[in-house]
Amino acid sequence: MQRRKLGKSGLEVSAVGLGCMGMSFGYGPAADKKQAISVIRAAVERGVTFFDTAEVYGPLTNEELVGEALAPFRDKVVIATKYGFDLAAFPGLNSRPEHIKQVAEASLKRLKTDVIDLFYQHRVDPKVPIEDVAGAVKELIQEGKVRHFGLSEAGAKTIRRAHAVHPVAAVQSEYSLWTRDPEAEVLPTVEELGIGFVPWSPLGQGFLTGKVDSTMTFDSTSDLRASFPRFTPEARKANQPVVDLLSAIAKRKKATPAQIALAWLLAQKPWIVPIPGTRKLERMVENIGAAEVELTSADLREIESAFSKITVQGARLSEEHMKLIDR
Repeated sequence: MQRRKLGKSGLEVSAVGLGCMGMSFGYGPAADKKQAISVIRAAVERGVTFFDTAEVYGPLTNEELVGEALAPFRDKVVIATKYGFDLAAFPGLNSRPEHIKQVAEASLKRLKTDVIDLFYQHRVDPKVPIEDVAGAVKELIQEGKVRHFGLSEAGAKTIRRAHAVHPVAAVQSEYSLWTRDPEAEVLPTVEELGIGFVPWSPLGQGFLTGKVDSTMTFDSTSDLRASFPRFTPEARKANQPVVDLLSAIAKRKKATPAQIALAWLLAQKPWIVPIPGTRKLERMVENIGAAEVELTSADLREIESAFSKITVQGARLSEEHMKLIDR
């Protein structure tokens, strides 16, 4: 497995990480715990060193799962987790410094570790100055409880303000072939400041794998996609050309659409590390295989040119979720 550095932070991770949220939450009922642990451990055996979780996934249960799965390999892996939601008033936010510190203590216990490698603010809290947030994490770093500071779905101005207080190691936002929002301001900002970038949902919540069609149904009680405008049957039908494009290139490259979608991200910048999630062993193996797929500059130009003629239908998240995005 190739390795990459997240910007100038010195934090080195596998070129493809593993997003663990879906094992407990978000895309249907939680996976069988034994099965989930075996997938996480199989990823470690195949060279994956970067694992992503959060307090809110479950809530709490995903951190416990990741902690148990990675305990035997703790010194070989990088664990990223997140704070910033108010679990008692979800989806309310709470990034007050004292709350961040309480979450850190609780996350350390659930993750069965004495240090969090990368601690992200999950969503920017408009009620708390980002300088106070950065200051709280800086104190946790000085105490040896956290190694690196991260931000999730933060806008360029917020990133700059936070970075001025304590270096930001990584910014995590949704980014994929069909969600290009970070390209306008966030990617140029992190490049300038030497910050790594971690695309979540690099496979478009599964759509870019080609396994989601217009007939699929999503459980409104346990699958977030049931409320996402991009996942209505009409939008899925309208967005099929995106998958057709990936499938055509995959065929030529003897790869899968998912591998082409991930290889495209890896080809954008050397400090980009996608974290596709899955609960299936064969999908995890397929995803990390993307690091071996070489896209030439001609391939990339072809993808860009074909994609410029496609208009993606539907917002990437529900209105409620979009209100939490810092822009």
